[in-house]
Amino acid sequence: MDFSHVYQGPVGTQILADYGADVIKVERPGNGDWSRSWGPFSKDVSMPFANLNRNKRSITVDMKHGEGKGV
Repeated sequence: MDFSHVYQGPVGTQILADYGADVIKVERPGNGDWSRSWGPFSKDVSMPFANLNRNKRSITVDMKHGEGKGV
Protein backbone atom coordinates (compact mmCIF):
# COMPACT_ATOMS: atom_id res chain seq x y z
CA MET A 1 0.00 0.00 0.00
CA ASP A 2 1.40 3.37 -1.02
CA PHE A 3 -0.13 6.26 0.94
CA SER A 4 2.72 8.60 0.02
CA HIS A 5 2.59 11.55 -2.34
CA VAL A 6 4.76 14.12 -4.09
CA TYR A 7 8.21 12.56 -4.57
CA GLN A 8 10.27 10.54 -2.07
CA GLY A 9 7.58 8.02 -1.12
CA PRO A 10 6.44 7.36 -4.69
CA VAL A 11 10.08 6.83 -5.76
CA GLY A 12 10.55 4.20 -3.05
CA THR A 13 7.39 2.32 -3.98
CA GLN A 14 8.16 2.76 -7.69
CA ILE A 15 11.39 0.83 -7.18
CA LEU A 16 9.50 -1.93 -5.36
CA ALA A 17 6.91 -2.04 -8.17
CA ASP A 18 9.64 -2.14 -10.82
CA TYR A 19 11.07 -5.22 -9.07
CA GLY A 20 7.69 -6.93 -9.11
CA ALA A 21 5.95 -5.93 -5.88
CA ASP A 22 2.19 -5.52 -6.09
CA VAL A 23 1.86 -1.86 -5.06
CA ILE A 24 -1.52 -0.20 -4.63
CA LYS A 25 -1.42 3.61 -4.72
CA VAL A 26 -4.09 5.02 -2.38
CA GLU A 27 -5.10 8.56 -3.30
CA ARG A 28 -7.38 11.08 -1.67
CA PRO A 29 -10.71 11.92 -3.32
CA GLY A 30 -10.85 14.92 -5.63
CA ASN A 31 -7.39 15.80 -6.90
CA GLY A 32 -5.52 12.67 -5.83
CA ASP A 33 -1.75 12.91 -5.59
CA TRP A 34 -0.36 16.44 -5.84
CA SER A 35 2.03 15.38 -8.60
CA ARG A 36 -0.97 14.85 -10.94
CA SER A 37 -0.88 18.63 -11.47
CA TRP A 38 2.82 18.82 -12.43
CA GLY A 39 3.80 19.33 -16.06
CA PRO A 40 4.75 18.50 -18.66
CA PHE A 41 1.58 16.78 -19.77
CA SER A 42 0.83 14.32 -22.53
CA LYS A 43 -2.86 13.96 -23.41
CA ASP A 44 -3.84 15.50 -20.04
CA VAL A 45 -1.65 13.04 -18.09
CA SER A 46 1.16 14.38 -15.90
CA MET A 47 4.38 12.81 -17.07
CA PRO A 48 6.07 13.10 -13.62
CA PHE A 49 3.04 11.38 -12.03
CA ALA A 50 3.03 8.64 -14.67
CA ASN A 51 6.75 8.02 -14.19
CA LEU A 52 6.65 7.97 -10.37
CA ASN A 53 3.65 5.65 -10.27
CA ARG A 54 4.36 3.22 -13.08
CA ASN A 55 3.68 -0.46 -12.39
CA LYS A 56 1.27 0.44 -9.55
CA ARG A 57 -2.45 -0.03 -9.25
CA SER A 58 -4.39 2.98 -8.00
CA ILE A 59 -7.52 3.52 -5.92
CA THR A 60 -9.19 6.56 -4.36
CA VAL A 61 -10.30 6.21 -0.75
CA ASP A 62 -11.78 8.78 1.63
CA MET A 63 -10.23 7.74 4.94
CA LYS A 64 -12.43 10.26 6.82
CA HIS A 65 -15.56 8.15 6.34
CA GLY A 66 -16.38 4.75 7.77
CA GLU A 67 -16.74 3.13 4.36
CA GLY A 68 -13.25 4.34 3.38
CA LYS A 69 -11.76 3.05 6.62
CA GLY A 70 -13.33 -0.32 5.87
CA VAL A 71 -11.49 -0.58 2.58
